[in-house]
Amino acid sequence: MSWRPQYRSSKFRNVYGKVANREHCFDGIPITKNVHDNHFCAVNARFLAIVTESAGGGSFLVIPLEQTGRIEPNYPKVCGHQGNVLDIKWNPFIDNIIASCSEDTSVRIWEVPEGGLKRNMTEALLELHGHSRRVGLVEWHPTANNVLFSAGYDYKVLIWNLDVGEPVKMIDCHSDVILCMSFNTDGSLLTTTCKDKKLRVIEPRSGRVLQEANCKNHRVNRVVFLGNMKRLLTTGVSRWNTRQIALWDQEDLSMPLIEEEIDGLSGLLFPFYDADTHMLYLAGKGDGNIRYYEISTEKPYLSYLMEFRSPAPQKGLGVMPKHGLDVTACEVFRFYKLVTLKGLIEPISMIVPRRSDSYQEDIYPMTPGTEPALTPDEWLGGINRDPVLMSLKEGYKKSSRMVFKAPIKEKKSVVVNGIDLLENVPPRTENELLRMFFRQQDEIRRLKEELAQKDIHIRQLQLELKNLRNSPKNC
Repeated sequence: MSWRPQYRSSKFRNVYGKVANREHCFDGIPITKNVHDNHFCAVNARFLAIVTESAGGGSFLVIPLEQTGRIEPNYPKVCGHQGNVLDIKWNPFIDNIIASCSEDTSVRIWEVPEGGLKRNMTEALLELHGHSRRVGLVEWHPTANNVLFSAGYDYKVLIWNLDVGEPVKMIDCHSDVILCMSFNTDGSLLTTTCKDKKLRVIEPRSGRVLQEANCKNHRVNRVVFLGNMKRLLTTGVSRWNTRQIALWDQEDLSMPLIEEEIDGLSGLLFPFYDADTHMLYLAGKGDGNIRYYEISTEKPYLSYLMEFRSPAPQKGLGVMPKHGLDVTACEVFRFYKLVTLKGLIEPISMIVPRRSDSYQEDIYPMTPGTEPALTPDEWLGGINRDPVLMSLKEGYKKSSRMVFKAPIKEKKSVVVNGIDLLENVPPRTENELLRMFFRQQDEIRRLKEELAQKDIHIRQLQLELKNLRNSPKNC
């Protein structure tokens, strides 16, 4: 019997990537040159946010999606942070609310006015202080309104209740810098990767570690929950320094279900998972290509589909939520690619080729919408609920009715797990430490000069007094 290649029928076998025309790109943007391993980009159905290169602090642009083309150099920015901005995320339930974190140890919540910014924004709705070192990651809870997670270089994850503007829980089980956070569908579980080469599944409200994998052979960098499959997918580096992905059972992290080597390049692999189509996208930092796979619950679990190729390397990628896609073009995923060398943001649509112009229900099942399933108090009280679903056929153009109300905060101590997070807060950035040091040196130099002048004056007075004593008395 002759050998035949394995063939697997799939409706997504011919998905292809389509780059937007140049007039539908965003050009002239000074994309940040920060080497932090994040996307530096966040997208929702109304706005595109990009972290920019700036002096004297951190800033990011917020551009309405319809305002494509060349962006003016003096375009207004969100520029309230004192240090470089390291991560930004849009609120999944309120289109004009965005969270940012920075090297200045703070997390800030911003409200973008209707129609975008008209002038530089420096005042945040909320300033959240609780970390003792810079904050590298922020993530919104997928089903509970106004619940935000932040991970800092102090090895802690803080859970913020934005209804009161304070941290309510602290997860303190990591021994090194946290690299990535991901939630399951209802937000009852949190998985993290860490520089200590461990993969953890955590119950976030108690901070209890349910599962832990010591990944010495597969050094994990990024992790993503695969919807309700009870699977995790990680990207990392093998013992031979090749890029690798691994699939795990979330209830047993003793061994990965499969490990697959991708290539020998050095850039970090970012995983993106679409729970509606069960498609996984892999995009490497510094690569120009995006690979995509289909994931199933049965062996071989991972089926390669195709690859989108481009000569321009990507620094990061923003992803459009499902309700912002163009269903009339059979678009199932959309990336916003950051091309640093050109100062360009390039939309890339992943399209299922169909001849019919009618709504394709088989590729657009009910999907998580813009209504929260829980309040912060309900979720913190132990209630779990699946996301409120919506149909893209009729509801994808509806705007959210949610409004964010910032709490009125009084200056007081913030005690979490018996620790006052605001007590003896260190200087906010490494640059500020240097500035403080030089200011102190200047002050010491000035005081020394004053003392030297006073010493000269005292000596002059002593000399005059001596001359007076030695001179003959006048009769």
